[in-house]
Amino acid sequence: TQNSYNFPLLSDTEKKLATALGVLNPVNGLARRWTYIIDANGVIREIDQKVAPANHGKDLAAKLEALGIPKK
Repeated sequence: TQNSYNFPLLSDTEKKLATALGVLNPVNGLARRWTYIIDANGVIREIDQKVAPANHGKDLAAKLEALGIPKK
C-alpha cells in the first residue's frame, strides 16, 4: 500500500456506511468529512468531525501515533 499502516482505508463510494453513520448530508447527498479511527477489535477510538483537508493527512498520522496505533 501507499501508507505504512497495517489496516485498510475505507472508501464508501455507494454511501452505505455514510448513511448508517448519519454523516450523509441530506441537502446535497455528500458525506460530511469525518474520520473514524477504528481499532483492530472494531472499537471506534476517535471521531474527527473537524477535518481540514489541507492538512488532514498530517493530523491523522499524529492522532494515530498518539493513540498508539502501530505502523507496519
